[in-house]
Amino acid sequence: MTVPAEPAFAQPWPAPDGVRITGVRAIVTAPEGIPLVVVRVDTSDDGLFGLGCATFTQRWRSVVAFVEEHLARLVVGRYPGDIEDLTRLARFSAYWRDGPVGNNAISGLDQALWDIAGKRAGRPVHELLGGKVRAAADTYIHAAGRDIDSALDDAERFLAAGWRHLRLQVSQPGTGAYGAPPLDRDTLPGAPYARGWNVGHYLRTTPQLFAAARERLGDDVELLHDVHSRLTPKQAVVLARSVEPYRLFFLEDVLPPEHWDALPAVRAASPVPIAVGELATSLSDATRLVLGGGVDLIRCHVSAIGGLSPARKLAAAAELVGVRTAWHAPGDTSPVGAAANVALDVTSAAFGIQEGHVYSDAVHEVFPGTLRIVDGWLKPNEQPGWGIDLDEQAAARFPAGLSGHDAWAAGVRGLDGGLIAP
Repeated sequence: MTVPAEPAFAQPWPAPDGVRITGVRAIVTAPEGIPLVVVRVDTSDDGLFGLGCATFTQRWRSVVAFVEEHLARLVVGRYPGDIEDLTRLARFSAYWRDGPVGNNAISGLDQALWDIAGKRAGRPVHELLGGKVRAAADTYIHAAGRDIDSALDDAERFLAAGWRHLRLQVSQPGTGAYGAPPLDRDTLPGAPYARGWNVGHYLRTTPQLFAAARERLGDDVELLHDVHSRLTPKQAVVLARSVEPYRLFFLEDVLPPEHWDALPAVRAASPVPIAVGELATSLSDATRLVLGGGVDLIRCHVSAIGGLSPARKLAAAAELVGVRTAWHAPGDTSPVGAAANVALDVTSAAFGIQEGHVYSDAVHEVFPGTLRIVDGWLKPNEQPGWGIDLDEQAAARFPAGLSGHDAWAAGVRGLDGGLIAP
């Protein structure tokens, strides 16, 4: 959306040149059926624009409204090099700040401005961040199955393709199971909610998955597991101790954010590294996780905490206290967001591991320059900025609908019918 500059939001100090922001708009597309939101920032320099990830899949329409109705008017007419001031203005102007809608919108602006900065300098963004401290980011990928054997079949397929780190999930009874195909049968016939999720079954069977994985896959592969934020602190410790013999690389999201205050005690009692942060929706909350002793790896959704700029600060804090990064990046991170993740990965000494996603051909068509994982490794583009474009005609062929997450979350219930954190 192109809007005229408003006097209240004029450039507050002399700019080094005449380049100005002329328009800010959101582009939504779903080439894999997952709504992706990308912000485009245009400038007065013909052909110079930037792209930033603002993907909050579950509430994407709210992000679009924030970008086009509120954020654009703040920054049109401003010099695009003042990234920190512009993003601080976008954050403070709402008064009630933070949260996934506002921060994803601000992330779109922030990452787009970094893209512009790289293009103006003629260098990739990672060089603007200080340059590489490693050649590539090692990734993990998701392996799953309806039973243990099929999950390990999937794992062997990824190992053959070059991955060294695998997140393993196996189907559980109930509609609330996560990370593997649903089982079309009741968990407990006759229960008030017969297809409810059964935490006891989950705690009993998850160690069996990893015992079989070590026997079949050997000791060289690194194994990970996502709890998806649905245990109590005591249950989290029970799970962590039960999988200790299988030497997991990490357990992910063992507690919902409502109970993050208990993470330091859980981490202290856990023999397995704890990775948390996907549901952090502010830099402040994520920093408390890092500095408060609650995590071994911090794995925020970078756009949900406001973009590249705050994530850089978080990575610096993590480095100081020995916490490693493991940025969230499944299919609901756009290729632009994935590029921002990798720029952080290769420039930060705090890097631990990068979540990987193999984008479909349709995504590569919509986003030329999308990064490809090769033998489990991700390297950044070496073109100016992110090195990623967006074909809006191709994007329009994949219109976004409302996320299916709402319908899934409505079914995540216990056997008694009570809702469980999804």
